[in-house]
Amino acid sequence: MGNQDGTLVLSLNNNEVVTDEFLGVKVLWSLTKIVSSARSGSSDKHERIYDLTFHKRYREMMTEKYINHVLKEGMEIIMTNRQRKLYSNCGRWLGSWSHIVFENPANFETMALDPKKKKEIMDDLLAFSRNKDFYTNAGKAWKRGYLLYGPPGTGKLTMVAAMANLLGYDMYDLELTAARDNTELRRLLIETTCKLIIVIEDIDYSLDLTGQRKKKAEKSSKEDEG
Repeated sequence: MGNQDGTLVLSLNNNEVVTDEFLGVKVLWSLTKIVSSARSGSSDKHERIYDLTFHKRYREMMTEKYINHVLKEGMEIIMTNRQRKLYSNCGRWLGSWSHIVFENPANFETMALDPKKKKEIMDDLLAFSRNKDFYTNAGKAWKRGYLLYGPPGTGKLTMVAAMANLLGYDMYDLELTAARDNTELRRLLIETTCKLIIVIEDIDYSLDLTGQRKKKAEKSSKEDEG
């Protein structure tokens, strides 16, 4: 939203009016604070009322599209500015997620990577993050996978951290060996939030682990039948 002098407005003062534009239609936002007297010994209550003004011919557009647009943009701003977290399933409480504040400063600008490849990865990530509706309309899950390989110390985790910082996503470090069985693994995945990056390290070893679980389940099934 912009003020009359064209500057960006992130909040409104009492009785202040700011303009916004949506699909070529100009709208006005204003804020009114109403103070209601409280009971004796209590502080007064302040009620904030936002007024949205537009031409009546655009009523359908405003109620069906614009309000949803504002809510969506607001949620994206909150997600971008909030303190992000790094989750792990191998902490004190096994079988559950624990988290710490995600403070890795890695970014693509300072990463030692071929500029062309760097731009290709960034463009792909941003295109994915902005096209949830495309996946929904196509009947596909909104997800994307990347396989990073190489010896230790070649920057795989730095790449993942840069991806998380670019998109503003939380990061989940999934340790497959800490999950007792497939049921627990499935529960861990269900408990994740939206807009996140799940990191599975040493996937080659994890494939062997999956095979061991399958054999164990088959053996248990045969013993039950016997």
